[in-house]
Amino acid sequence: MTPGPADASVSVRLLLVLTAYLLGTAPFASLCVRWLRRQNLSDLGSGNLGATNVWRATGLTAGLVVACLDLAKGAVSVQVARHWAAGTGWPAVAACAAVIGHIYPAWRGFRGGKGVATACGAFLLLTPAAVGAAVVAFAVGIAWMRAVSAGSMLAAIVLPVGAWAWGETAPVVLAATVTAGLILFRHRMNGYRLWQGTEPTVGVRV
Repeated sequence: MTPGPADASVSVRLLLVLTAYLLGTAPFASLCVRWLRRQNLSDLGSGNLGATNVWRATGLTAGLVVACLDLAKGAVSVQVARHWAAGTGWPAVAACAAVIGHIYPAWRGFRGGKGVATACGAFLLLTPAAVGAAVVAFAVGIAWMRAVSAGSMLAAIVLPVGAWAWGETAPVVLAATVTAGLILFRHRMNGYRLWQGTEPTVGVRV
């Protein structure tokens, strides 16, 4: 008989976390640019393996497609964990694992993207209200600073605060906090460039 969520073993749960990490490493951004431009995304623009750099390298449509695919990585990771493990604990861990996989893919020397879209997909299932607030913050940040990175950092700050404010469980709030910390850490140079006034603005092509 196939084990259900309530009786999933520790080994099954750890396998769920590994699966989420591996899903997070799926290189949609890199594959998209290689297919459309026959180039390595790491050599274009910021070199970041994310939707924003794809947008700058190949256009808005490709950037949106990659963003949706990266979002799906997070959502699928959480949904699979929900199916096999009861409660919010392991799905929350799977959300973090997917984001870590996107940011630090082992097969690329731990050099990946910045995790924003993947986090959005993962936490959309865990705390949709907090994600809604983060999306509003994302839009405000872009409108204010004319930079995607500004929106991303503001959204990262709002996510755990929103999860806490809406009364989510401790594992979800903790996972949102860890994820926000990772995203902010990955944007540290963007923050410096924003301060210096040298951060690329929306619409800049590479």
